Parts: sequence; structure tokens; C-alpha cells
Amino acid sequence: MENNPLQMDVIAKAQTWLTGNYNEETKNEIRRMIDAEDKTELIESFYRNLEFGTGGLRGIMGAGTNRMNIYTVGAATQGLSNYLLAQFPNVAQIGVVIGHDCRNNSRLFSVISANIFSANGIKVYLFEDLRPTPEVSFAIRQLGCQSGIILTASHNPKEYNGYKAYWDDGAQMIAPHDENVITEVNKIESVNEIKFEGNPALIEIIGEEMDKAFIEAIKGITLSPDAIKRNSDLKIVYTPIHGTGVKLIPRALREFGFTNIINVPEQDVTSGDFPTVISPNPEEPAALDMAVKKAIATDADIVMASDPDADRLGIAVKNDKDEWVLVNGNQTALLFIYYLIRRWKELGKLTGNEYVVKTIVTTEIIKQIAERNGVEIFDCFTGFKWIAAVIRENEGIKQYIGGGEESYGFLPEEFARDKDAVSSCALMAEIAAWAKDNGKTLFEQLQDIYVEYGYGKEKGISVVRKGKSGAEEIIEMMKNFSSNPPKEIAGSKVTFIKDYETLKMTNVATGEVTDLVMPTTANVLQYFTEDGTKISVRPSGTEPKIKFYIEVRGEMKSRAEYDAADKAANLKIEAVRASLGV
Repeated sequence: MENNPLQMDVIAKAQTWLTGNYNEETKNEIRRMIDAEDKTELIESFYRNLEFGTGGLRGIMGAGTNRMNIYTVGAATQGLSNYLLAQFPNVAQIGVVIGHDCRNNSRLFSVISANIFSANGIKVYLFEDLRPTPEVSFAIRQLGCQSGIILTASHNPKEYNGYKAYWDDGAQMIAPHDENVITEVNKIESVNEIKFEGNPALIEIIGEEMDKAFIEAIKGITLSPDAIKRNSDLKIVYTPIHGTGVKLIPRALREFGFTNIINVPEQDVTSGDFPTVISPNPEEPAALDMAVKKAIATDADIVMASDPDADRLGIAVKNDKDEWVLVNGNQTALLFIYYLIRRWKELGKLTGNEYVVKTIVTTEIIKQIAERNGVEIFDCFTGFKWIAAVIRENEGIKQYIGGGEESYGFLPEEFARDKDAVSSCALMAEIAAWAKDNGKTLFEQLQDIYVEYGYGKEKGISVVRKGKSGAEEIIEMMKNFSSNPPKEIAGSKVTFIKDYETLKMTNVATGEVTDLVMPTTANVLQYFTEDGTKISVRPSGTEPKIKFYIEVRGEMKSRAEYDAADKAANLKIEAVRASLGV
């Protein structure tokens, strides 16, 4: 084992940290890993550099080049500083906003970043304490800054932290800025190039005033204030799952007019250890267990949960059998879009110049709702930065109504430019109040959407292929799906194929090929069938897996047919899986 070339390279790399300008705590940690009989931890920590990708940094915390620590965060901030200085030479005072979530070391990393920005002559607006990701986006726009960052690893396990970078519109960076910043970060070859000694005169602490402005803006999105007044005592169970949502979401609900907010005290405790859950992910039923138990005990109307940085929303409702069920991300987006378009229409706000946005893997029922009501629909790539890009392109030209994705992110306003659980929680509570005002539960409202537009069900499947051979197999699978597309799926003919790598759409019946208008290419294939099935296939960008997104359609003439429609959809999904061999 001692002669293992990788191990020898890793030890040599680690030893440069023992002689470099690193603190004693870091050096002691490296000595411990070098001295350990099992070198696995050392190899994992140094076998590569933690990549600053198009979404920033994300990784396990610890010492080493492949870990989140003050040096990898420092290099990212120095590279971003260098890029900002080059991009805005004529701005008298470049400004950035810094926020962070509840994770261990998030405050430390945010202060380190503030010092580095200020050492480079950049004005820093540093939040006094943890704040939601969407408020950072809002603050960038509010303060007229050129950039901003937030220290968060979203819903990853507790061992992780991350670093997301934003541009002057308050959205996560897209081309050319994302790749240009990566280039600048990669140029940092030595810790000595990082300016750690901050300039306190350029660091301003922000907090309550920005909170007030953000909440005030959120209050402006209400569409049914009278329904809220009549149902102000709606029983809302809310949990931040130990995260930053505790700061503003209950406050936003109260400001909207709701008076009966039921907490889950154990999960109101802010902690990067997430002590009551295995994973702080509102997509997972276990993360909402305590909140659902509280809802049962209090006979609540709705359960809402936000992830650690409060940009994603998960909800649970009572079904027609009085059982609590989780509403998935597609259904949540469906409820939002249906409500927004319907209320805009009822209030006479639709002029023909409005639009909504969804990602290409999100339910097609949203497209039906928009088109039937004369609202333009934009399809974009997965990732909220692409929804924000559509908003930026249409700013001052068309009116944004809302946008969302199947992975539990929604933005019902445009004063922030990232998914927003704060405004989404307030609006979802309003939808529940509006439904109750109309004699319905939220579950019945969802059923009625299916009655009006047809039933739909979605399922995501990940096929894992580990190692070098697995990666090669995934490449071959994608090539095969592209060069030998299925002619039918689960007995239904394939009618259209969309290839986002070539940006071409093929009408299978006629052979006609048309262009797909997208900002860039992506390794995604989609198949549409005669019976309304949609299949999306793409390799994961971060894990050794290939992902399949299945959406099947069915009919529902009444609420009573919901169970039958759901059963038929499950059978069809299994048939689709069999057709695809997954």
C-alpha cells in the first residue's frame, strides 16, 4: 500500500499544506490523517481539488484541497473578487452581499469571505446572522450590488457546506460569468495569493431593515386578502427543519394575516447537526414526520416545511380518507400556477402579455393551464438559474406570473431571483385559505385541477453505475438512446423527440426536424408519446447515475375517480419502466 502511486501523490500534496501559510489547526488535522494507518480519509481529502463549478462550491467540510474549508472558500472568494474588479472597472464602489444558513462553519466562511472581498477594495453587506437564500438575492437587487454569495449546501447531509455565487440581477450566474469566474478561481495556485486581512471600513452589517423590506415586498403578492381575513385562523404547522426559515417564514405568515401558526419546537432549534432528522430534505417523508404528528395532534389544515437555506418548500395535506400525504414538487408547482393564473384572470389582471416558466422535466399540465388561459409558457433547463434567466430576458417586456420546478422550488414574484420558500409559504397558505373559502381542502383543490385538465403522475428513477466502467456505461446508454430512440413506449407510439444536445426536435411521423431555442446545449433527451407520456433522460452532473423522469397522463371526470386514475397511472409507469429497461 505504501507504494501506491495515488497515495504517494496525495501525501506529497498534503505535505505542502504542512509547510505553507496554513493555520495550526489545519496542519494538525493533516498530520493526523498522514499518520493514520488507514489513508482513506487523507486520499479523499487531497486526491483532487474541490471544483468551483457553475453552481459554486459544494463538498464535505474538513482540511484538504477536496474539502470545504477557509482556504478553498478563500480561493473561491479571491477568484470572484478578481473577476468583479476586471468586470466593473468604472464602478466607483463594487458591492457584494453575503449571507449564510445554519450549517456548521457557515458563519466562519461568511466572515472569511467578507474579509477577502473587503481586502480587495469591495464593499461588503454582511448579514448579521443566518438568513434565507432568497433574501440574499433580494438584497443584491435592493442595494444595487454587482454580486453576492451565500454559504449553504441546501438539503445535503450535515457533513457538507457550499458556496453559491450570484450576479447583479440577484440570480445565480450563467454564461459567460459562471465559466469566467471558474477560470479566475482556478488561477489561484497558492494560499499566499488570497488576501485574508480584511478592511473593516468596507464591511457593513445588515439585518432588520432588509428583513422589513423583504417582508413588505412579499406582502404585495397577495391575491385573496379577503379569503385570508375570513380564514385567518387556518391551522398551519410549519417546520424550518433546524434551518434559516425560522427567521422569516412565521413572520411572513403573520404579516399575511395568519394567526394560527403551530410550531414544531424541537425543529425550531437552529443547528447544523440537524439532530431530529437523518436528512434535512423536505422531499423526504421522514423529514416531515414530526410536523405531521403535530398536525394530527392539532387537527391542522396544512403542514409546511422549508429546507436549511429556506429556498425549497415541502407540504403535506389531508387526503379524502383523512390521511396525511405529502404533495410532491410537481403537484406543488401545479397548485401555484393554477391559483396564480386563475386569480390573475378573476381580478382582470391578464392582458395577454403574461408568462409563466417551468423546467423541461416539470409536469406538462402546467403548459395546458397556461395555454388554455392565454398565458405564455417558457420551458427551461433544470436549475433555477435558468428560470431567473428567462425573467431577466423578459424584464420590462412581459409580465412574470410565476415559475417552478419539480424539485420543490417555486418563485411567485420577481423581486428575488432564486427559488423562495418565504414567499412560497405565504402564498401556499393563501391558496389553502382560498380553497377553504370555496368549501374545499387543498387536496380537493388538487383533485379539481386534475378533473379540469386531466390526471398526471410523475416518477423519477435513478440508475446507478459506479466507477470508471459505470461512467462509460452511462455514456453508452445516452448514445444508444440518441441513435436508437424507442419507436413506442409502453404500447404508445413516440410522436416527438427532443435532443437538447443538438437542439433539435423531430416529428417522428413526418420526419420534420425543427430547432429548439435554448440558451445553450444540455445532455438531455425527451420522448413524447401519443397517450401523453413524457420521458426525460439525462446523466447526473454530480453523481454516477443516469436519471429518468417519467410523466404519464390519464382521465379523471370527478374526484371520486382519483384512486382509479392513480392506480392506472402506477400501472402505466411500471409499463414504461419495462419498456425502457429500468
